[in-house]
Amino acid sequence: MSLRDDAWFEALFRDHVTAVGRYARRRLDASDVDDITAETFATAWRRRLDVPEGAELPWLYRTCGYLIANHRRAKVPVPVEQVDDAPDDLDPELAVVRDEQVREALLGLSPRDRQILLLHAWDGLSGDGLAAYLGVTRGGADAALSRARARLREVWGGVQEPADS
Repeated sequence: MSLRDDAWFEALFRDHVTAVGRYARRRLDASDVDDITAETFATAWRRRLDVPEGAELPWLYRTCGYLIANHRRAKVPVPVEQVDDAPDDLDPELAVVRDEQVREALLGLSPRDRQILLLHAWDGLSGDGLAAYLGVTRGGADAALSRARARLREVWGGVQEPADS
């Protein structure tokens, strides 16, 4: 493992701050992006020995995702008895999608399939990077991406408008 000193952190920040900021921007209100991006890198500094060499960006994306989830939970206090056990399917990433057919197709997928496809298409993760983010093997990530793509093709066929006769 390389030395995790100030120079390491400066290089990590320089190389990835734009990508992490874009990741946050697609998922948050603009007013929260800088704070979450900064907190992501503060976490990277505090946990610098946990950042896997060669998979820094996926680790940063995953950390940013956790911080975004915590940020959302902290914004709206919910009494414990009102907490829903079902996963929240509201996906803010879809808010930036303008094309209604694409939005409808993405909404037809499971949250995990959407996450995998968006991490690949928007955040540029594939192969080892996607595996590191998902916490699975490379083969597992490749299979998950392939399955998500296949399900998107199925859903996409169902949302296509019929051609004019």
